[in-house]
Amino acid sequence: MKVTFVDVDRDTLYLLPPSIQEWLPEKHLARFVVEIVEQIDLQSLKASYRGSGSQPYNPEMLVALLFYGYATGVFSSRKLERSTYDSVAFRYIAANSHPDHDTIATFRRRFLPELTKIFVEILSIAHEMKVLKLGKVSIDGTKVKANASKHKALSYGHASKLEKQLEAEVAELLQKAESVDNTDIPDGMDIPNELSIRQERVKAIKEAKAEIERRAAQRHAEEQKVYETKVAERAKKEQQTGKKARGKSPQPPAPGPTQKDQVNLNDKESRIMPTSGGGFEQAYNVQAGVDMETMLIVTTHVTQAPNDKKEMEPALTNLKQLPQGLGTVTDLIADNGYFSEDNVMLCQKNQVTSYIAANREKHHPPVMDRFREPGPLHDDATTLDTMKHRLKTTSGKAVYAKRKSTIEPVFGIIKSVMGFRQFLLRGLEAVKGEWDLVCIAFNLKRLFVLAK
Repeated sequence: MKVTFVDVDRDTLYLLPPSIQEWLPEKHLARFVVEIVEQIDLQSLKASYRGSGSQPYNPEMLVALLFYGYATGVFSSRKLERSTYDSVAFRYIAANSHPDHDTIATFRRRFLPELTKIFVEILSIAHEMKVLKLGKVSIDGTKVKANASKHKALSYGHASKLEKQLEAEVAELLQKAESVDNTDIPDGMDIPNELSIRQERVKAIKEAKAEIERRAAQRHAEEQKVYETKVAERAKKEQQTGKKARGKSPQPPAPGPTQKDQVNLNDKESRIMPTSGGGFEQAYNVQAGVDMETMLIVTTHVTQAPNDKKEMEPALTNLKQLPQGLGTVTDLIADNGYFSEDNVMLCQKNQVTSYIAANREKHHPPVMDRFREPGPLHDDATTLDTMKHRLKTTSGKAVYAKRKSTIEPVFGIIKSVMGFRQFLLRGLEAVKGEWDLVCIAFNLKRLFVLAK
């Protein structure tokens, strides 16, 4: 039997030009992103254009281009430009136009301050779609690599040695330049160029040392405050009991940087941080709070701290600033990295029921432990005791168990599905904006699924 194949015809011209509306299925993420962006108020961004020079691209199109790019793992401005030629979905969003990579990169930097407001607007749209209503929120953090190599980190001790070496070389080169007899100058040596290179390096090293010294002074001030508090508490206890307090007296912190204190020359605001898989990376600690019913991200921030102990307060602050119409956060669930008495008290102060693991959970606990209720609380139980007791109840265990199936999959999707494992931008403020952009892109993907 003779097989006939569908003709492959790339040469016949269309009698009528095709419409871009025909290029994508009705239910497509690109269409959804465009529809959402059309509902966002971008007037302040549009008003920032002066109207002189060449005709600018519509900010609505560029915003949709960035949102869809981050949602589908296309982050760099060059790849976004190329996609407007290669991808049907990107062609649809760009309406068959092709903004160049410089335009996209410049717009992204200009657009970052608008993202916090837009993040909240999209949550409001989700609420209007009857998808989001705040209640239980799970928070967590993860490390994302900075746009910097950890091998470009310079320690204070090594910087001091390099500074002395380079200053000595500068002095030697200046001496050779001033010498009447040039016979000791090697062939091919360009003294002005060699001087310029070393002077630039000395300048960079001095700036790096100044940054390390600034951080050390800030750290010393914080440690000094803790030390003075401990001394005052110890003295108060001795005065009340009339006896010398047991244990070693608190030791005052040493001022100044240590030899191992370091700064990264690529991105000075990033930090060396331990990673969950072992080892260290030049990174930022990104935070997210996820609504446990919908898995939509409802709060974000970025910190330079390598652990999560002090991240409860900014998360609660951000949640309090959300529009009241979105609902009220009733419960906050977090792992052991957030556990401290201060954080438990902070949740109570904000009228939020806390589920913060007091200890690291063991794998494969005995089956009956899941169904065993704890004994009654003592009458003099503290807020911390009450929370620990809550986590031991079957209902408390059920609430806490949902943490792993909400916040952790969100980070997994962002890193493995969307492919976002490293920031493109440098500096804390720019990184905060880019993390907001990533979380908005995730929410759009999630909202697209929930709206079906």
